[in-house]
Amino acid sequence: MKHGGPREKTAKALELVLSPVDNKQLANLCGALDENLRQIETALDVSIARRGERFTLRGETAQTARASEALQQFYARARETLSVDEIQLGLIELLNRPVRHIAAAGGASPALLTRKSELHGRTPRQIEYLKAIQEHDITFGTGPAGTGKTYLAVASAVDAFERELVQRIVLTRPAVEAGERLGFLPGDLSQKVDPYLRPLYDALYDLMGFERVGKLFERGAIEIAPLAYMRGRTLNHAFIILDEAQNTTPEQMKMFLTRIGIGAKAVVTGDVTQIDLQRGQRSGLVEAREILREVRGIAFTEFLKDDVVRHPLVARIVSAYEAHSAAQEAREDASRASRGGRTAAP
Repeated sequence: MKHGGPREKTAKALELVLSPVDNKQLANLCGALDENLRQIETALDVSIARRGERFTLRGETAQTARASEALQQFYARARETLSVDEIQLGLIELLNRPVRHIAAAGGASPALLTRKSELHGRTPRQIEYLKAIQEHDITFGTGPAGTGKTYLAVASAVDAFERELVQRIVLTRPAVEAGERLGFLPGDLSQKVDPYLRPLYDALYDLMGFERVGKLFERGAIEIAPLAYMRGRTLNHAFIILDEAQNTTPEQMKMFLTRIGIGAKAVVTGDVTQIDLQRGQRSGLVEAREILREVRGIAFTEFLKDDVVRHPLVARIVSAYEAHSAAQEAREDASRASRGGRTAAP
């Protein structure tokens, strides 16, 4: 079966023969209807044609070499069925080759005590982020969606709780989304804020299990609340996460950071390109990065599109938007320069 687009006509071909030949392994490698091969093509921007154990790869030289390595690695693991998730995560690690160099230098990803034993940092900055959280009382994680900022922070909170390093987990975020206001939402206050906090619930359920999370909520060992509920409190021996922090005001950010008590640890996450505050309102996350950058004991990890751990297309979507924004800014700069030149002309 053959996949790919018009680039095949001009792209250089790379031939690969997998051995020893095992038809079951080949079937597991390719997946149902060659779905696994399509995932590799999408992630690496290549085309793949197969006849038995012989594969023909077309694309840029560097990409076909990576695709060849991916096929060999997945084939070695294909004694059992390979899920699409395993393929996508394996491709992410392949695309972030520096992880191996970090591990070789003694910088392996910290082990996290959660229900998901395979959970670990999959890119250099994810590993850096996990280490920063463990080594600092306050950590900022910023960058685009899908880089694991929130999920890894919640995993670190669960790990600290399970190891009895903290007595409770407190998760919060501002109730501001795309210009919406709580007053226009149906239900009581709890029902109004629940949609904003749902991603935090989902991460907890995934990492600890639904029943255990429910029992910990009942005991007060886990608390999820909108940021406004943090005012006037001092949080001791707690792991506190402020999510979507780009939508805090400077006053809210200062209020949150000064809630941290004895034996507490805090992680602040956000994406400064997704600010939903009113026009002209400065983001507390942007200001905090400027003010606190040199403060000892506070760590900053800034994720890039290369750290996106979602569908392989997400990183390319982020890249496309960045390229579009850069081109648009260049056109606007050229337009302004042109108008300035005409104004200055005699």
